[in-house]
Amino acid sequence: MKTARILGTNEAYPIGKILCIGRNYVDHIKELGNETPEAPVIFMKPASSVISEGENIVIPSYSNDCHHEAELAVLIGKQGKNIPEMQALEHIAGYGVAIDLTLRDVQAELKKKGLPWDIAKGFDTACPLSDFVDARTVAEPQNLQIRLSVNDQPRQDGNTAMMIHTIPAIISHMSGIFTLEPGDIILTGTPAGVGPVRSGDRIVAEIPGIGSLRVTVA
Repeated sequence: MKTARILGTNEAYPIGKILCIGRNYVDHIKELGNETPEAPVIFMKPASSVISEGENIVIPSYSNDCHHEAELAVLIGKQGKNIPEMQALEHIAGYGVAIDLTLRDVQAELKKKGLPWDIAKGFDTACPLSDFVDARTVAEPQNLQIRLSVNDQPRQDGNTAMMIHTIPAIISHMSGIFTLEPGDIILTGTPAGVGPVRSGDRIVAEIPGIGSLRVTVA
């Protein structure tokens, strides 16, 4: 069973649902040529897709176009349903760094056919994830810089202030659909600059004040 650890404590949560927000940064929407959604776009990844610091990404043989997407990860520590926005932050145990890997070619083909695109987002190793810092140590989660580099070349550099839907709004909206449980993880969307990764690439994602995450493409 894969767990989410909070640094500096003995707390560890078995990873439950990984709930992800798509199209939550305007510049990222523009770079992919998508429409801006009125409500958060939600998809899921299985816990089996998680890998940790220093592990290898394995791109499935059915794709030739795997993209990186650096994101702020939110770890739920308190169960909730229909959570008001004003109480949303009370349900967060920690914040971490995640990379949402996307098989862009597979996703595009399935979208074109009107089919679900789970296999483009939920394959094994599709969710590199750091340890978490205690939420109480993060003064302003809505003002965090998100950066990602590939082979020491900068690719992504955005800020959580640029989110269309804020963290409390995301939690409130999601809890109206799913009961949020301790160990659930929310990926809050990615800023612009996404791009392909290939065999041998070294990827570093970091959010100052939260942590960093280093993985390699096998």
